[in-house]
Amino acid sequence: MILLGIETSCDETAAAVVENGRQILSNVVNSQIDIHARYGGVVPEVASRQHILSIIPVIDEALRQSKADWDDINAIATTCGPGLAGSLLVGANTAKAISYGRNLPLIGVNHLEGHIYANWLGEEEPEFPLLCLVVSGGHTDLILMKNHGDYTLLGKTRDDAAGEAFDKAARILGLGYPGGPAIDKAASSAKADLKLPRAWLKGTADFSFSGLKTALLRLNDAGEINNINNAAASFQEAVVDVLVRKTVNTAAKHGVAQILLSGGVAANSLLRQRIRDFSPVPVLIPPPVLCTDNAAMVAACGFFRIQSGNSSNIELDVEPSLAM
Repeated sequence: MILLGIETSCDETAAAVVENGRQILSNVVNSQIDIHARYGGVVPEVASRQHILSIIPVIDEALRQSKADWDDINAIATTCGPGLAGSLLVGANTAKAISYGRNLPLIGVNHLEGHIYANWLGEEEPEFPLLCLVVSGGHTDLILMKNHGDYTLLGKTRDDAAGEAFDKAARILGLGYPGGPAIDKAASSAKADLKLPRAWLKGTADFSFSGLKTALLRLNDAGEINNINNAAASFQEAVVDVLVRKTVNTAAKHGVAQILLSGGVAANSLLRQRIRDFSPVPVLIPPPVLCTDNAAMVAACGFFRIQSGNSSNIELDVEPSLAM
């Protein structure tokens, strides 16, 4: 079965063609980073307008690269939330129009669930039960996955998500936007020499990064940061330390077979290294290009949803605050 996936939840306009939920035939992403960088973050109205301009050319390019034509497409999968309302509407309405015009099944996909399914696009197929750490700009969640579509939320952030914390730290340190790659690059040859707090929230699998961000801000305002790169390394160390320890401890508690890492922050080099070093079970991590927002993960998720008998219809609506 060949699916066309569409992803427009934030500031990437993406389309992909994926076969049987595992094989990528094409994966096209048109990023708006250069447009939003001047503002230090994503401007929702600007993002939705750019999606309108880009969506059809991106879909056409995905079909061209896949060497598939419309007669080869068996279903359409599109992100329906969470995300920016205007951005989501562009992708979802485009998917509904294609579904209606070509009489193709339509599958609405949860964006976070899509990130998890990026792990099915590699050579190794994940083995249930799984512990999924989803780390992105808006979410930091620990999810127990016992089978396709069977999720239990074990922990989440109580304030800032890890990616949001990286963006704010990068702004404090003057490293630019997006913050995650900027922090990672600055920390690559630096020493983590600042003493920064960790919020362990003992007895829970929840996360909190707001206090860490505030501690960095106060040190900066007091003129106590002498080396920007070392400060970036210290902040990254604090975030990764909590993410890894919480995930490893939760994996041991629930006796999972594997850990899946996903979401934009899963591209962080220190996090990828540390979680593999300390995990008691095998860890699967998508390549960096599949950690950030893309449509291949949406198509992969859509395939497994339709295999389970789940599909949507032309009445599909977007849900900006959709939860797992």
